[in-house]
Amino acid sequence: MIETDGLGKRFNGLTAVADVTFEVERGKLLVLLGPNGAGKTTTVRMLTTLLRPTSGTAWVAGFNITDEPSAVRRHVGLLTEYPGLYHRMPGIDYLEFFGQLYGLESPDIQARASTLLAQFGMAQAARRRIGEYSKGMRQKLAIIRAMLHNPPVLMLDEPTSAMDPQSAKTVRDAILQLRDDHHTVLVCSHNLAEAEILADRIAIIRHGRIIADGSPADLKRELLGDPLMEVRLAQPSDDRQLDLNGIVSVQASGSDWFRYRTADPHTTNPQVLQRLAALGLDVVTLSKAPQSLEEVYLRVVSGRAPSGKP
Repeated sequence: MIETDGLGKRFNGLTAVADVTFEVERGKLLVLLGPNGAGKTTTVRMLTTLLRPTSGTAWVAGFNITDEPSAVRRHVGLLTEYPGLYHRMPGIDYLEFFGQLYGLESPDIQARASTLLAQFGMAQAARRRIGEYSKGMRQKLAIIRAMLHNPPVLMLDEPTSAMDPQSAKTVRDAILQLRDDHHTVLVCSHNLAEAEILADRIAIIRHGRIIADGSPADLKRELLGDPLMEVRLAQPSDDRQLDLNGIVSVQASGSDWFRYRTADPHTTNPQVLQRLAALGLDVVTLSKAPQSLEEVYLRVVSGRAPSGKP
């Protein structure tokens, strides 16, 4: 549903985006991560035909962004960083106006708007002027506008910015429901925890180039190494007691815990447990130690990727 091929954009000799190539399948959610100025917003603006690419091209919902811009716009719902809300209009009138721009009939607009306003907890505020809304309410209204014509593709730039935790969860749940309903979603975000919740795939962009692309689990495995396992013991032990007979190499340890990496937990973990039992050490827990997406992101954007990686 989204396909880019060598997409690039230059502004007065400055390269904002260079040779960006990726695909997003129907019903999948891609989170585009990167520091400020990395090229995320420029990429989205090209994909939604707001900017014409300098090089390469892309297709959205099967339409070429350069040759068929009107068709692209009809099939995309867009949330920009500054959504351009009309503060003097009541929320429902604003949605009616944009529904007409999308070519919807008034009864369909009213039905769709009512459903979305209720979903986002905005029904009671529908007839209030947008200028009276909080920042979070305005953000939710902008998202409703993007979803109003039920587009097959949505592109959302920082969708939960300025929201309280409950509102942010409401928006995340709505985004996940869209994906489950076979919409294709591209989200630009700085929120790493949110990206990990939402993403089927994550693409990290730096200096206008995609430097890492994969599922959160694959990126962690590729950039942080094999799964990290943690054993908690019922009683303290010292290094002399903790003789694992070469089964694994201990990465870190404390008086009653230790960690090791293994490429094959299904084989290694039972061997470790058997060895500890033979040593008379009782195990409280054996579990995968958490490795955060933040570790992956910081390693990539700082250029500390493994050998052979960007």
